[in-house]
Amino acid sequence: MNNPTATRTAGLSQLTHSLPLTGSIYTQWRNTDFGPQGDNRVSKLSPWLRHRLLLEPEVIEAAINAHGLDNAEKFVQEVCWRSYWKGFLERRPVHWHDYVAERHAQRAHYERFRDLSQQLERAELGQTGIACFDAWVHELTTYGYLHNHARMWFASIWVFTLGLPWALGADFFLRHLLDGDPASNTLSWRWIAGYHTPGKTYLARASNIERYTQQRFSPGETLATEAPAPEGVERPPLGPAPLPVDWQCSANTGLLITEEDLMPESLFGQPAWASTIAVQATQCRSDAPVNTQVSAFAHAGLVDALTRNQSSTDIAPMAIDTAQAQTHVLEAMRQTGVTHWLTPWVPTGPTADAINALSKALAAVDIQLEPVPRAWDVEVWPHATHGFFRFWKAVGPMLSQRYAAEE
Repeated sequence: MNNPTATRTAGLSQLTHSLPLTGSIYTQWRNTDFGPQGDNRVSKLSPWLRHRLLLEPEVIEAAINAHGLDNAEKFVQEVCWRSYWKGFLERRPVHWHDYVAERHAQRAHYERFRDLSQQLERAELGQTGIACFDAWVHELTTYGYLHNHARMWFASIWVFTLGLPWALGADFFLRHLLDGDPASNTLSWRWIAGYHTPGKTYLARASNIERYTQQRFSPGETLATEAPAPEGVERPPLGPAPLPVDWQCSANTGLLITEEDLMPESLFGQPAWASTIAVQATQCRSDAPVNTQVSAFAHAGLVDALTRNQSSTDIAPMAIDTAQAQTHVLEAMRQTGVTHWLTPWVPTGPTADAINALSKALAAVDIQLEPVPRAWDVEVWPHATHGFFRFWKAVGPMLSQRYAAEE
């Protein structure tokens, strides 16, 4: 398995290479994990999609153009899962903030007791004695990737077999996955543990693992046989989805780029920016160290985005993961003399937390930071109200009509 390159060009190359796998082949083989060196018949586009070096609509359109919507439907649904999770978290941001609080509390609790900290350490080092789980730990920490089905098995074993807190498992993924997305990751772990859909959990079964790893692993009787659902789970009220922004660009408008959206030129075009600044919040993902290859991928993507959106006063990517770092960014923005900055919408998560703090500091010195949502998000996020298939009942026909009209 080769580590991906964080450029728009590399993402487009991977999209072209993977298109044959986005039709019936994906439908047939998407659940089968042949291992890190095996012939996994999935697109592996997620690192570029997560950072929006590739955009959901262009990937969906390419798959439909190659195979038709019927044959590409399973793949298109998988891309739409990402939009569903993002929309769901954007409308219920309390889930992100509750996760951060739970992660902090559980880490403090596990650090307080030697036996618990050793149990957590064995899991994170892949020394549990459960062969499949330990192999997935090695794969995750080495390559920054796991097959989607393996992620489900891993999370279920973490919660129900090892008895570890779901929030610490979600944190482990977010620190090591190149495609670690606050919405997809947090809400998927909540779903596994029974907090997303009341009364429903996901139990990893030995027979399922054996079948879909092509007998590479046979966990036998080592796995939990029950996955009890927590009681009293309720969904908080829905908040608003972002509305379109009638943004304006003048001679005194700057561009702020974050790792959440590395294709600002597809949103704003390429005006003569007064200044362009990139900020990196990767370390904000966790209160524990983030894998260096995850930080390196985000940094390289920011450099690539700067190259495609140049101004006369480009500023190399700056960290924004501490109060001190935010002060440096604030001062750099002040020194440009630019008083109006545009940035692609930053969805709920650690980068948004950092940007919100920066935005308040900027407002205090009469500098406006204006986030602009993409048309795709404005269109589909309002439908992320309940489960995915209610979301798909709205988005699927929309796509069908759109591409039928283009034929």
